[in-house]
Amino acid sequence: MNAANPIGVFDSGVGGLSVLHEIRRSLPGEDLLYVADSGHAPYGDKSQQFIESRSIAISEFLVSRNAKALVVACNTATGAAVTTLRSRFMMPIIAMEPAVKPASEQTKSGVIGVLATSRTLAGDNFVRLFARYGEDVEILGQACPGLVEQVEAGDLSGDKTRLLLQRYVLPLLEQKADTIVLGCTHYPFLAPLIREIAGPGVAVIDSAVAVARQLSRRLEVGGLLADAADAGTECFWTSGALDKAKPLFSQLWNADVEVRPLPD
Repeated sequence: MNAANPIGVFDSGVGGLSVLHEIRRSLPGEDLLYVADSGHAPYGDKSQQFIESRSIAISEFLVSRNAKALVVACNTATGAAVTTLRSRFMMPIIAMEPAVKPASEQTKSGVIGVLATSRTLAGDNFVRLFARYGEDVEILGQACPGLVEQVEAGDLSGDKTRLLLQRYVLPLLEQKADTIVLGCTHYPFLAPLIREIAGPGVAVIDSAVAVARQLSRRLEVGGLLADAADAGTECFWTSGALDKAKPLFSQLWNADVEVRPLPD
């Protein structure tokens, strides 16, 4: 493991590309490896054992590609598998956490809404966040079945996506939420539509910037930051259908990219 090695990032699907964007902005000299487990998305309705098994397999693949650090760019995988990953792999492992803390600090109404998968909301990580910050503010967890599938289909603003978001966002507004936390890495791609539905008086925040910042700190402490003089590269893999992956990745990455099949 050395500073020239790449950073490995993975998610249940393409949602983690929202985190990868922030990592690229923060660390322009790093080579990035990204795995989308779209063939098994969404993780939100899978068992913990299944998610843990997939997370280990994908991490082993990224380690085999000489990754010097891992980013679990998936809230559901974080809750189900990050403890196991940290016990198995002796490298910096950065995980997701819904941005409940910053939301609790900036809300004026004292009510924040958290959009997430059912598994994330039921996980120990969220339960701890709720216990830590729920005394000072009211935290409304809103499960969002169907949203991950809409992003995986590349439908970021169609009628079905809009109807789903209205179903999930409007009840939070009716309960006086003035801050909405995006508790799934797929959801930042829906942020423009969420902001349109919620209106200008509602803040919409996610964790990607904080994750990129923490990754940068961990690499610096470990002497693993790449030379920023050279522009970093990106490599993409998917366990899903390649004919669908290439246009979707290119759409969400805002550039034409090649996507490779993830080995079994």
